[in-house]
Amino acid sequence: MCGITGAVWSDSQLAVNTDLLGRMTDVLQHRGPDDRGRYERELQIQPPYETIPGVALGFRRLSIIDLQRGQQPMANEDGSVWVVFNGEIYNYEALRCRLEGAGHHFQTECDTEVIVHLYEDEGVDCFSHLNGMFSLAIWDKNQRRLVLGRDRLGQKPLVYRQEPGRLLFASELKSLLQVPGVPREIDPSAVDEYLTFQYIPHPNSIFRGIHKLPPGHCAVFEQDQLTVRPYWQPDFNHQQSLSEAQAVEQLRDTFESAIQLRMRSDVPLGAFLSGGVDSSLVAAIMQKNSSRPIQTFSIGFSIPEYDETSYARQVAEHLGTEHHEFQVTPDAMEVLPKLVWNYDEPFADSSAIPTWYVSRLTREHVTVALSGDGGDELFVGYPRYRAVALGSQLDRIKPLRALFGAKCWQALPTSARQKSRLRQLQRFSESVSKPFLRRYLDWVCIFNEARRGALYTDDFLSSLPGSDPIEFLSQAHARASQRDAVTAISLTDLVTYLPCDLMTKTDTASMAHALECRQPFLDYRVVELAAALPSAFKFRRGKGKRILHKAFGHLLPQAIWKRRKMGFGVPLDHWFRNELREITHDVLLGETATNRGFFRKETIATLIRQHEAKEFDHAYRLWALLIFELWLREWVD
Repeated sequence: MCGITGAVWSDSQLAVNTDLLGRMTDVLQHRGPDDRGRYERELQIQPPYETIPGVALGFRRLSIIDLQRGQQPMANEDGSVWVVFNGEIYNYEALRCRLEGAGHHFQTECDTEVIVHLYEDEGVDCFSHLNGMFSLAIWDKNQRRLVLGRDRLGQKPLVYRQEPGRLLFASELKSLLQVPGVPREIDPSAVDEYLTFQYIPHPNSIFRGIHKLPPGHCAVFEQDQLTVRPYWQPDFNHQQSLSEAQAVEQLRDTFESAIQLRMRSDVPLGAFLSGGVDSSLVAAIMQKNSSRPIQTFSIGFSIPEYDETSYARQVAEHLGTEHHEFQVTPDAMEVLPKLVWNYDEPFADSSAIPTWYVSRLTREHVTVALSGDGGDELFVGYPRYRAVALGSQLDRIKPLRALFGAKCWQALPTSARQKSRLRQLQRFSESVSKPFLRRYLDWVCIFNEARRGALYTDDFLSSLPGSDPIEFLSQAHARASQRDAVTAISLTDLVTYLPCDLMTKTDTASMAHALECRQPFLDYRVVELAAALPSAFKFRRGKGKRILHKAFGHLLPQAIWKRRKMGFGVPLDHWFRNELREITHDVLLGETATNRGFFRKETIATLIRQHEAKEFDHAYRLWALLIFELWLREWVD
């Protein structure tokens, strides 16, 4: 796991010299504290008019495999192909055997060299052969082109900026911001998306002119032209015809294989263990495939509704793992500036806080940790999918839909608690009469369309383009639109919420502490199998993960399968009435924020007043606004 950065240019005025490359590389030191490397080639103009682009590749290394010989950038034998690579290729041993059979010679035991030789054979089609998590750049000297690639589910990040005569790329935005002249102009549509989703969807970034390479895509830059295209587009409308028993057997084999591949490491390895089904299953299969107790890690909080350590302890005792349990008191004032610096653009998922703490504490013991990310999207685990199923049924029974959508539900005394049954019913009824996808967006968004309209100043509203944040969901939903409502939405989440939120959160928090995090549920073989399963295998009578229980129910205590799902969160509602009260007033209602012209001061003041009076839980909205303003002060002012 590493950090990569670099540039290709055809204009000598845009050259990235050694000093600049060093700054671009070293700002990523947290991603790779073990080593640094670079490759540089000056721009050449040969008679009569031929231009050979200048190239600069920078690399920070976190050593995981072949600790002694895995330095990057790495080249083939004649130096015509160079690679910088962040991630892990789990099927590299099988690929290596195939490439050796084709006549390639290897100098190392690391997975990076496999990419070099695979590109020699397959060109840009090499990405479809990789089973792993990665973002990478390949400089092809003979073709005079730079090739970028990102893994199928966006586990590893890659940002780029195309300019006339130059392409810049990096693992993180902060690396590109080291380059003189790169503008820090806020994209209004990105702000609108951020306040909708709590993240900024690919391919956008917070800054105009800087983009994220979408998951499952590659890009080729040659002759000053950039072409971006997908290399992985599974048909989510396809449903397999197989018996449940056959599906259970396939799932057992595929998921266990995914975990075995991810247990290969030349450094200490463990697993996050929350006590939920997904992380517990990962730990159980790891222990099954280990000759000694594996190390597991969980984090606990003093507030019972946010603490899952008793469940994690139960699983650890059942499996016989070497369990590490950390009890922390999240310090909002301590962690806020760290989050703002490490998350290069505004990111408002507050579960980044516990993820930050568990990553920091886990890194004291191991260098690699497996997690259960992806299980909820693939096997319909989120409670909100019950609302999707109910809404879909009501769409077919219009009188009932009219009853649930009646305004009388909104007239009931409101609850200040966001997750109370009454508040959930009111939120359901507010949107049940809307079109399917608009309804779902209302349920999952931070600020809905009406609240954003009330928040924005007239000047900011006029700066917004005609695009609507729902278009991001619409494009993803179209890939599964022929499936039932629950399957279609869970697969929409798989290619939107998971890469843009969960993977961003996990990658940034773990790499801030030089911890590599691996997600076996996101092995593309598991993803393609789960996506094609009939809905009834996964979800029935409001309960998800049925097939996981059938396949692996014997591995865990039944209490873990039956327990209520908890979010991985922190007490934001309490913080905004106590620890964060003063900074919220000072920052959000102060002159600096007000003068920016984004938001109406009176609307924010109302949100704060209602929250402090316990009239309504606006904690997630206030958190998003606070993060945004603090981010501006760190990266723009």
